[in-house]
Amino acid sequence: MELRTLGRTGVKVTPMCLGAMMFGGWGNTDHDDSIRIIHRALDAGINFVDTADVYAQGESEEIVGKALAGGRRDGIVLATKVHGQMGDDPNHQGNSRRWIVQAVEDSLRRLRTDWIDLYQIHRPDPSADIDETLGALTDLVRQGKIRYLGSSTFPAHEIVEAQWVAERRGRERFVCEQPPYSLLVRGIEAEVLPTCARYGMGVITWSPLGGGWLGGRYREGAELPTSGRAARIPQRFDMSLPGNQAKLAAAEQLAQLADELGIGLVHLALAFVLEHPAVTSAIVGPRTMEQLESQLGAAELRLDAATLDRIDEIVPPGVSLNPADAGWTAPAVADPASRRRR
Repeated sequence: MELRTLGRTGVKVTPMCLGAMMFGGWGNTDHDDSIRIIHRALDAGINFVDTADVYAQGESEEIVGKALAGGRRDGIVLATKVHGQMGDDPNHQGNSRRWIVQAVEDSLRRLRTDWIDLYQIHRPDPSADIDETLGALTDLVRQGKIRYLGSSTFPAHEIVEAQWVAERRGRERFVCEQPPYSLLVRGIEAEVLPTCARYGMGVITWSPLGGGWLGGRYREGAELPTSGRAARIPQRFDMSLPGNQAKLAAAEQLAQLADELGIGLVHLALAFVLEHPAVTSAIVGPRTMEQLESQLGAAELRLDAATLDRIDEIVPPGVSLNPADAGWTAPAVADPASRRRR
């Protein structure tokens, strides 16, 4: 498998990154089976693994830690994330220094490692000054607990602000962004991808199969699948919503295009994401060995200009068919006229 450089770090990673969200209570609850899937991915040449503390409340990190024990850790670029609510304590979430310095210790323990290669802020936090967040992460780099820091699902203007603050305040900067990107969710092409390219940031895309929509099971006239993910985030799957109806129609057309090309829809979807020059790696998140096997090999597929033009006719560049697939929406600003003194 080819290697790509993660932004300007000099670190080489594979174009397919193994996502661990589906290992544990959110997907595959069999730890031994999950570990076998991880080992198969590593044996296939993948050297990049991404997880998060919030995935099944730490269980995913624990599984990854067990899988990398016994000498596999040193050869892997290991990434995890912080921000999501962990437990009931209101301060066990977000992007404050108080939480970050505690959360990284918890992740290190669960992952059974002394350092994290890439520590990412999972979502923006309007209540925390970005300098507070970057300051805490900079200290962790200097302590040797993390090597690099990144952001996930940040809008373009917040990516720019973080870069400016890092430069002006002498902080470590975000070296990469992890946004949602797929054949059905192309909104980041408008601003996020150009911004990342401008600042020399790597891009690790999540949900390149559209949360399962591009796995081949969502077809017009067929019984739609059910999943735990659909139950957790119904706004991305509820077929009463026009955005999801548009996704089903597009998935059907894309499946027909894949058939014409003689390839699987999964390979078409992954190859499309990896074709963008700003993208470093696409995260694949298999729950089963069968799903992983269906994804391996997609990194070697190249799409010609005619195929990309056909795709643009189905889903135009810069368009996300369902706005809920953006992954994060800024809190609404209160109308000044409605504010009252206390």
